[in-house]
Amino acid sequence: MPHVPPDIIDGKAVKSLVDAQAIQGAVVLGQPGGWAVLVRYGAMERAISAQRARRPRLWRNLNTAAAFVREELGVPRFEVDTADYDPDAVERKRPDQAERLRRQREAAEHDAWFRSEVGKTLDGIAAGTVGLVSDEDHRKRWQKKRTEMLARAGQAG
Repeated sequence: MPHVPPDIIDGKAVKSLVDAQAIQGAVVLGQPGGWAVLVRYGAMERAISAQRARRPRLWRNLNTAAAFVREELGVPRFEVDTADYDPDAVERKRPDQAERLRRQREAAEHDAWFRSEVGKTLDGIAAGTVGLVSDEDHRKRWQKKRTEMLARAGQAG
């Protein structure tokens, strides 16, 4: 018999039911690729939806789904239905995650390089091998450079 997806309920509504102590029970339901959580209240049984989605939220492993039911829903005893569980049914690739990790690694490498350069400069100042430029000298140098660049720009045009 084909699997029929359960009706869903969003996280805010579930939070309201928890606050009102209206949750009567829960089922951790095996699904292709993970575990859904069904909540029972009144005569209703609905799956908790994924954020901003009209499909059940899936937890990758049973332990995290069970912790959610126990800690977030406050249901210490619940059922586990493994009939439709198939961990290999959904391929989980996260190209956005790989890109984020690449950018984090590059940022960490740049940060290490930058800190090293600053450290070398501070060591050079302490040793007297790197001189300091006064604010007045710096302004004069940049004014001279600006004048030269403007002159070149005028010649090119």
